[in-house]
Amino acid sequence: MPPDSVLLADRYRLGEVLGTGGVAQVRRARDVLLARDVAVKLFKPGEDLADAHRIDNEIRALAGLSHPGLVTVFDADPGGEEPYVVLELIEGRTLRDRVADGPMSVDDVRRVGGALADALAHVHARGLVHRDVKPSNILLDADGLPRLADFGLVRFTDGASLTKTGLVVGTAAYLSPEQVRGEEVTEAADVYALGLVLLECLTGHREYEGAEVEAAVARLHRPPVVPDDLPFDLVRLLSRMTSLSAARRPSARECAEALLTPAADPPTLVVERPQRRPRGLLAAASIVVLISAIGTGISAWNSATSTGSEPPETTAPTAPASTVPRTAEITPTPVAVQPTAPAVAPPPVQAVNKGKPAGPAGSDNSGKGNPGKGKGKRDGT
Repeated sequence: MPPDSVLLADRYRLGEVLGTGGVAQVRRARDVLLARDVAVKLFKPGEDLADAHRIDNEIRALAGLSHPGLVTVFDADPGGEEPYVVLELIEGRTLRDRVADGPMSVDDVRRVGGALADALAHVHARGLVHRDVKPSNILLDADGLPRLADFGLVRFTDGASLTKTGLVVGTAAYLSPEQVRGEEVTEAADVYALGLVLLECLTGHREYEGAEVEAAVARLHRPPVVPDDLPFDLVRLLSRMTSLSAARRPSARECAEALLTPAADPPTLVVERPQRRPRGLLAAASIVVLISAIGTGISAWNSATSTGSEPPETTAPTAPASTVPRTAEITPTPVAVQPTAPAVAPPPVQAVNKGKPAGPAGSDNSGKGNPGKGKGKRDGT
């Protein structure tokens, strides 16, 4: 590596070391031309041709990306004796340092996860797979906004693999099941790793602990434990993101939408309500019930009057006023009922007097016309 006193490319004065990887070192630097601080990633190419191709891939990938959730590339020289790339300097700490302080709130995880998922969607749309999403590769700026960094293991989906047969690349604790099995790696691997990162932010601990092999194989035997006290939509999303089947995982774009626009209310059981009947049918039904009740009342009245007893009280159900149109109101026709005349006692029967009935003097009231009998005899009769 060039000493601090030497200007890299006659422009960048190197400073403290910010991070070191397998084939690269990141250092703070001062751009003397533009008078600003930057981060310079210095590569250490070995004799392996794959390393040189991987460095070239990373630089080309970073140069073709532009997103608020990614570190911006200012300058690069992939073909020199000392390949380097000049990046935006993020003043802050890594997500790993933040999780070490304790679990994050659900709102903060939604905000950070939504921004990272949106950045991954941008990466995937350009035919790239990051393959190394983990907390130490996520930088938080002064405002707490995340930036996805370190594209050292980036892969072009339409290009030939640079990984040797039988070699798994990535960090063991965040590998997807298909990476562990040595299968084809797609964008779904980044979604799986992001799911584990968000789960770690919520719980404050890494889901798959242990040695590299143990941590890598553990996900093939059990799914990650998602706390059930989280909001329902977040539990469902994390469960899908960390599914063993890559086909069941949502895309990075779907994850971003779900995290940035969470469901307002938990899902409820939807019960299909019966179709409301038309108002006309309800009114007609009410009228029929009313007429039937009136008819029943009249019949009861007639029966009661014929037997001389009081008619029973009948209460007809009244249809709601709002359901019976005024034009449909029916006024029952009064029915004239002739009351039965009370029985008249017949006149007393007078006893027949076999004698002469009382009557006026000199008259014969027997009714038999007995002219032969009188007080005297008539001459010549």
